[in-house]
Amino acid sequence: MIPGPIEFEPEVMMAVGMPTTSHVAPDFIESFGHALEMMREVWLAPSGQPFIMAGSGTLAMDMAGANLVEPGDRALVLSTGYFGERYAALLRRYGAEVTVLAAETGNVVSLKAVEEELKRSRYKIMTFTHVDTSTAVRVDPEPLGALGEKYGVITVLDGVCSVAGEVIRQEKWKIDVVLTASQKAVGVPPGLALLVASGRAIEAWQKRKSPVGSYYSDWTHWLSVMKAYEERRPSYFGTPAVNLVSGLEVSLRLILKEGMEPRFRRHRERAEAFREAMKDMGLKMIPVSDEVSANTLSAPFYPEGVRGADFMKAIASSEVILAGGLLPGIKDDYFRVGHMGSVTGGDILTTVAAIRSALAGCGYRRP
Repeated sequence: MIPGPIEFEPEVMMAVGMPTTSHVAPDFIESFGHALEMMREVWLAPSGQPFIMAGSGTLAMDMAGANLVEPGDRALVLSTGYFGERYAALLRRYGAEVTVLAAETGNVVSLKAVEEELKRSRYKIMTFTHVDTSTAVRVDPEPLGALGEKYGVITVLDGVCSVAGEVIRQEKWKIDVVLTASQKAVGVPPGLALLVASGRAIEAWQKRKSPVGSYYSDWTHWLSVMKAYEERRPSYFGTPAVNLVSGLEVSLRLILKEGMEPRFRRHRERAEAFREAMKDMGLKMIPVSDEVSANTLSAPFYPEGVRGADFMKAIASSEVILAGGLLPGIKDDYFRVGHMGSVTGGDILTTVAAIRSALAGCGYRRP
């Protein structure tokens, strides 16, 4: 029950475990092309350009930054935790002049503050973390997409911990790039960086005046490869993660079989049930309200008198695996629980029982 890698469906693991085929074999070309097509349905971006890369979620972040930023470009980063700060560092590496609007821990940056900054200075790109895995804080992407369109700013949604779990309507919300990694709500073992770019993002890349700073991430190499696979033609720049792509095709098919609206609802209901159970135990959460709480993971504080090391030792004796804190400064004050992908109501109940037992073993009694 950590926030990735999650538990994977048996059908996905069967596909990943099949004998490795050639990356230009007809059956793999069909699998890759189908996966690209289904990404548009999961992202709700019917005219977007999908990319499937061998790499982690950080590579997906890098691909967006490398292709859309040139030295001297102004970038606005909305930070709700560890991964917002990471994006700022990444964009600086490519020569961007970065302004960070950082929220107070557990909260989001106000729309008023974002718009005031967009009025004050002209930015080329604005990034925001949909769900920051370090804090379990969730931002509302829809009004940010609207602001990006209003002020002519390319919007990049870091959806590593949200795509296929949180509501995302990329095209309707006018968001230019939505990126993620395979091992979270998408439901495939680690190793795939996934991204869908809008036509506006592709146009901005095509108009850049300097070469892309990353050789591997450069869309110059990859766009023709993606188009070829969708047209069911062989192509090559770098060898894809063949088995993982096969697993991705299966997982995306299962996601679409469930349906995006039922899937969004299921994740919301599981998250609400878990948060309510934590409140019943007297535990407070990092997010300041339910309105900014993620549906893919939760971040409860340890209750007063319970040491994190003691709790994690106690929980280790159960059949439930949780994650410790990540945000510098308070990482020893809280723990994290993932509830995304194939998580069931039974998994939530088992996890709640394990947490209650571990807390009791640490001497905690609900006030």
